[in-house]
This record gives sequence, structure tokens and C-alpha cells, in this order.
Amino acid sequence: MRNGCCSGVYSRSMIARRTLLAQALSSMGTALATPLLPGLAEASAARSVSGRAHVGGPKRVVFFLQNQGFDPKTCIPAGMQQSGSLAKAKLPEPIAALEPIKERLHIINGLHGLHTSPAHSAFFGALGGYRGDDGSPPLGPTIDHELSRVLPETLLPLLCIGMDSMENMRAKPTVATLSASGAGQPIFMHSNPNHLYQMLYGGISQGEIRRQHEARSHLFDRIEQLAAAQGQGLPMADQARYQQFVRGFEDINGLRAKLNGVAGHLQKFAPKFDERYTNPRFETDWHDSLLELGISALKSGITSVLTLGSGRGEIFGSWKGIGVQEQGHNLGHMEQPDNPIWIKIRQYNSRMLMRLVEELESVLEGSGSMMDNTLIVYTSNNADRQHTNGATWPVMLIGNCGGVFKSGRFTQLDGKRPINALYATLLKASGVDVARFNMSEKMAAQFDAGNGPIRELLA
Repeated sequence: MRNGCCSGVYSRSMIARRTLLAQALSSMGTALATPLLPGLAEASAARSVSGRAHVGGPKRVVFFLQNQGFDPKTCIPAGMQQSGSLAKAKLPEPIAALEPIKERLHIINGLHGLHTSPAHSAFFGALGGYRGDDGSPPLGPTIDHELSRVLPETLLPLLCIGMDSMENMRAKPTVATLSASGAGQPIFMHSNPNHLYQMLYGGISQGEIRRQHEARSHLFDRIEQLAAAQGQGLPMADQARYQQFVRGFEDINGLRAKLNGVAGHLQKFAPKFDERYTNPRFETDWHDSLLELGISALKSGITSVLTLGSGRGEIFGSWKGIGVQEQGHNLGHMEQPDNPIWIKIRQYNSRMLMRLVEELESVLEGSGSMMDNTLIVYTSNNADRQHTNGATWPVMLIGNCGGVFKSGRFTQLDGKRPINALYATLLKASGVDVARFNMSEKMAAQFDAGNGPIRELLA
């Protein structure tokens, strides 16, 4: 057996065209930009002309969300009940693979997501800090999208990748459950590594990959032209909605053209296209390939924010390649501490995190490495467990971004600050001061005992 390594409403005349375009957009995982929330828009007024607010915090951020919850007992060292150094602590078995980078690690317990009503999953609410539900559209932008707007600009500011069972990844190569650019504006995760490879590296590939890339490029060029022409005859009320689809195809074709323009640079970072892509034995082969593509996008500078969804933000997921035969919803009904199944899954996650760190550490940047300027955020889309009320939402941070974040520590908070406060902290470290993230004063009066960033996390 091969083990996973690290491993509106429209008029009737609109329906056919809308369906065609929506399906095409979904297949490419296109994100449509929307304005920031008022609070963040005010903060952005202080930005430079370029609109980028990075002033010494992270240059890139990686979010890794494992579904079915993250029980704090699987990450807090035995006997640690109060905040303190991890230097002399022994990491629990599920995350023991992180022991070599313990000085970069910050384990945080005591945040909550009560207002997100997670149950099976908070869905978009996990990264948005608002109520989420199965099949419901996002209520606002998520933190990964907002960070992609203020971190150093890249060709593809945010790349979202989703890992699932082989059946789901093949049947639904893209799905949107975790990230959003605004209210009603989901961002799709890529789950078929063959499609993602073609999008990122098709222009520099040979043979069938290159032929498919060129065929799709011609197709989307033509659809963009047709969409722009056909939309002119629509009523004004429909034109605005229709133009969202047109802009989506402009984004697709614009990205392809930009990637082709830096083909020589990308050639150095393209992963080897092998049987893990074309003939996977287990779903973890695809998980590993997707992680590899995400890492290559970071190292090449294609993206500055990477979001990885193991289980794709839902209640499913499969890890047969690491010896876990159970899959999907039933995994959420198992206690995680001391559970050999969950130990395997969490260890697999930890090896993936280690691979991220090692790969970024291998690339020089400034006087250090890419990892010195990167923050990895590991948590779940479902707080501490399935069927949770969200009262406990553990998070692990890896990296201090040049001393901006404290590291090598365990921090126990009092349970009175929401995950939104963590997201305000990430924005603060990235040069944008916000009192709150996606939380009104009225809601904060009920769910947040503080204001602004979490001081205990910043150096």
C-alpha cells in the first residue's frame, strides 16, 4: 500500500446563458472581487497608492483546515493548563511530527465561534467569522481573501485547494464551501490536480497537457467574446449581473496570459507530472499532488495566500492511503483523543505541515528564507468536534514572520474572544488596523469581550 507522504433572480431568457457561464466559471474555480466591508474599507484608506498594506508582517499566509473538528487534547501537551513556553514540553502523538519546529509553533486554545453555529461545519463562517450553513451563500469576505488584497501582489492572489475522497474529487473537481470574496461571492477550491496543473503549468508543458491547455484557452477566449456581445441586448437590471460572468472570463484569460508571460520563470518550479496525477492508487496520492502544486505556487510567487481544505469544508473526506478505511460523516462521531484513526489523520496533516515548512525553508528570501516571512494557520472548519456549538476553537500558528508573532508557546485564552479577533490580528500583522473583522458592534457586545487584535499573539 502506498502511504500518503506529508502528504438573483433572472428573467427566463437569461437561464440558458447563465447556466453555461456559471458551469464554466465553476470549473475554473474563479473568484470575483467585491468591495471590502465598511470597517476594512476605512482602514484601507491609509494604504499606499498600490493598495498593498504590507509593512513587515507576513509576505504569504497558508490556511490549513481539517474537517470534523480539532479537539484541543490532540495538540496541547500533557499537563499544560496555563500559557507558557513549549521548550520543555513534549508534543502529543497526533502532532509529534512538528517537534523539530517546535520553536516556530504557537498553540492557541480558548477562542470561540459560538456565533458561527458550526454543527457539522461552519462552512464559509469558519474563515468568515459569521454564521454558516450547508448550502448557504457566504455572508461576506473571508480572511484569506482579505489578506490576499493587502499582502504583496501576485498573479493569483489566492489559491484554494480542496482534498476529499477520490469519487468526490473526480465528480466535483471544484467546490465552494470555505472561501469567499464577498457576500454571495464564493471562491472555488481546486480538487483535481490534473486540472490545476494544466491551469498553472499548461503553457509550459508538452504533449497532451499543452494541447488541452491551448484548447481550453481558445474556448474561454471565444466564450468571453460571445458573453460580452450577448450581454449588450439585456435589460439594464440584468446587464450588471451578467457582467459578473464576463469579468470572470476576463480573469480566467488574463491569468492564463500572465502565466504564459512568465513561462521561463515557472519552468523552474513546475512539479514532475507523474502517475500520482494520472493513475492514483489512493486519494492521498492526489492529496499529495495538490499539496505539491500549492507549494510550487508559493515558491514561484504565483500566489501569496494558499488555503487547503482537507475534507473540503464539509463532512466528507477519505484517507485510505494512510490506512484509514472509515470515511465521511462517521469520522466526526468518533472521539479524537487517543483514537488511532484520528491519530493517523492528524499525523498526516502534521507531515504535510512539515513539508510546507521544509520547502519554504529551502528558498532564500532576503537575509533568511521564505519560511521566515510566512505564517501557517492550522485549524478546523468545525471548531473542536462535529455537532459542536463552537465554544472551543483551537488554532496552531507556525512561523513568526520576522518576530511579528510570538512562537514556541502555548497560549490559553479565556474563551471570551471569537475567531474574528484572530483574523483581526492577522490583518494587523499585515499592516491593516481594524477594530473588528466581520462583526458589528451589536454582535461584538454579545460575542467579543475585547477589541482589535489578540495582544498575546503578537511580539
